[in-house]
Amino acid sequence: MLTKTIAAISTALQDGAISIIRLSGPDALAIADSVFSGDVLHQPANTIRYGTILKDGEPLDEVLLSVFRAPHSYSGMDMVEINAHGGVLITRRILQLLLSKGAVLAEPGEFTRQAFLTGRIDLAQAEAVNDMITATSDAGARIAVQGIRGSVRKLLEPLIDDILNIIAQIEVNIDYPEYEDVEELTSETLLPEITRWIDRIGRILERATFGQQVKKGIDTVILGRPNAGKSSLLNALLEEDKAIVTDIPGTTRDVVEGRVILDGIQLNLLDTAGIRETEDTVEKLGVERSRKAAREADLVILVRDPLATDADLDLPELVEGKQLIEVWNKSDVAPR
Repeated sequence: MLTKTIAAISTALQDGAISIIRLSGPDALAIADSVFSGDVLHQPANTIRYGTILKDGEPLDEVLLSVFRAPHSYSGMDMVEINAHGGVLITRRILQLLLSKGAVLAEPGEFTRQAFLTGRIDLAQAEAVNDMITATSDAGARIAVQGIRGSVRKLLEPLIDDILNIIAQIEVNIDYPEYEDVEELTSETLLPEITRWIDRIGRILERATFGQQVKKGIDTVILGRPNAGKSSLLNALLEEDKAIVTDIPGTTRDVVEGRVILDGIQLNLLDTAGIRETEDTVEKLGVERSRKAAREADLVILVRDPLATDADLDLPELVEGKQLIEVWNKSDVAPR
């Protein structure tokens, strides 16, 4: 898998000021040398050189060519990055030229896969690269940066060392019970050590759960009775007319989605059908979807209507155990 040299366009394939074509693998320097006007094979590592990409002796584009030598490159292998003018046509022509010289078109994420296989990064760091690319909030980007810098490995390595030490002590006691200099293990000495280890794992899992929520966004359901003002709240948070708002109860029949960033955290907002008993088949389906969304939500915004004369049907049951924000709406017309 590490014997082939891969190439791909690393910037968005659209017209722009510049584009970057990346080349990585054992023959990266030789392939780049065969199409560049300068001497790539003897170009020092971590340097940029101005020159021309040539095809059959004819210039294709004036470029800046960067050289990174193994193992001090993103992929851990010899790498070349060609900074060309950002037209789609010229970018594709340079890539096609590199492929004609022996490079193989890279699969999605293959440069990062090379970095993992060469041992430059671990699996958690490789996943963090994708998290950084797909981050939609400041908090998600911060977590991704920590992952790229190896924060997960730093957390796990002491745990791995400790559990291996515990296992080694157990095995020594089993295999060599007759040795006097081997400390005898008992439940009194072993169980507290294992309990502390499990507690540390639990704390890491709690942090990981929060990190996952931040990366994908906090699934936030706006819940309440019909005509309590749920859709108005959604529109206000999104600052757009996303959901239809009328004074007719039961206007919302399905889940309406939207996203908003608050203090660097993405909230995945779900406006739901009002919870009530109904004989309307379509509205009944909407109410069931509302209940399902509430059960799966990370956060519930419960909208209360102070003008309502009957109780909120089974809402306490739906929000039990959930992170809850309770909103009393219609304060401009409420008697209290």
